[in-house]
Amino acid sequence: MPIKIPQGLPAGQVLENENIFVMDNIRAEHQDIRPLKIAILNLMPTKEATETQLIRLLSNTSLQIDLTLLSTATHTPKHTSAEHMNAFYKSYYDVKHEKFDGLIITGAPVEDMDFEDVDYWAEIADILEWSKTHVFSTMNICWAAQAALYYFYGIPKYPLDKKMFGVFPHIVRLPRHPLVRGFDQEFLAPHSRHTEVLSSDIKKIPELLLLSESPMAGAYLAVTSDCRRVFVTGHCEYDYDTLSKEYFRDVNKGLPIEVPFNYFPSNDPMKIPLNRWRSHANLLFSNWLNYCIYQPTPFDLNDIK
Repeated sequence: MPIKIPQGLPAGQVLENENIFVMDNIRAEHQDIRPLKIAILNLMPTKEATETQLIRLLSNTSLQIDLTLLSTATHTPKHTSAEHMNAFYKSYYDVKHEKFDGLIITGAPVEDMDFEDVDYWAEIADILEWSKTHVFSTMNICWAAQAALYYFYGIPKYPLDKKMFGVFPHIVRLPRHPLVRGFDQEFLAPHSRHTEVLSSDIKKIPELLLLSESPMAGAYLAVTSDCRRVFVTGHCEYDYDTLSKEYFRDVNKGLPIEVPFNYFPSNDPMKIPLNRWRSHANLLFSNWLNYCIYQPTPFDLNDIK
């Protein structure tokens, strides 16, 4: 089934060229089915690229999805045009009276800062609190995973000696959990971050289950026992060339950056990298939509407790 996106969103043409079924509001209204209401709070600077990546993954199920793109009201994006933001995005304050089946909060380029020093932290805290009563399941990615673990459980983040940057192997720790159903026992996923949360801190919280971690990259996937909050410390939504763009961006700025681990063929940045995490990414998102949202969510969103 398709995902319903705002009419004219640039991601629509990109995904249609990939034979991914998306549709606008007019076509969706003729389907007699209640779509899942999913919101994306997009904190990434490359908003159009992130939209496309996440919509691609959300569309790979048999469920119809009604998508809402959200941005912070207390921070103005510097790398995306005001025209794009005004045309396709809403503020959290525009929708705070609504309820959603699912919410995705993306990473953000502020991980070196203390949470309280981020200029939109108060708004993020409001959104996290609001999600407890207005969202059935929330997926927090990278910085958002760290922020949510800190906000809800007081779990700190720690600076790394060098950037965790590359494609790392991960082990499934609880293979019978529905969120990792169908996963290979070892799988690959990208990371791109300067801080980390510790598996040992997650394991101290009775409400949390650590589903997957990496011997090199640490904690990767955690979830609450009721699946209402999901925490992903990596970036499985990334395109094949996203790490490459980040690497050459930093090289061109003269910043100290190592070649991303296990990414370029033969470790040669002149060679085109392969996407070796796409199947894992699709499975994670389809499991989240099916087992954490579609199966348990109430038909009437007003019944969300």
